[in-house]
Amino acid sequence: MSIKDILRLVPGIMILLSVGIFLATDQKWWLAIAAFVGLNLLQSAFTKWCLLEDILRKLGVREN
Repeated sequence: MSIKDILRLVPGIMILLSVGIFLATDQKWWLAIAAFVGLNLLQSAFTKWCLLEDILRKLGVREN
């Protein structure tokens, strides 16, 4: 998988996981993870910087 693929996969998993756990446990704090991921996606759209992208590059994940 390329960085581009992983940058779509990880946020999707995190959001689905946090919403799923919220629905299973009815503890509203799990939605904070989904909100954090959403805010990070908004931030990266404006600043063109994503921490996960930097981490993946340092781990040697291919660009394309």
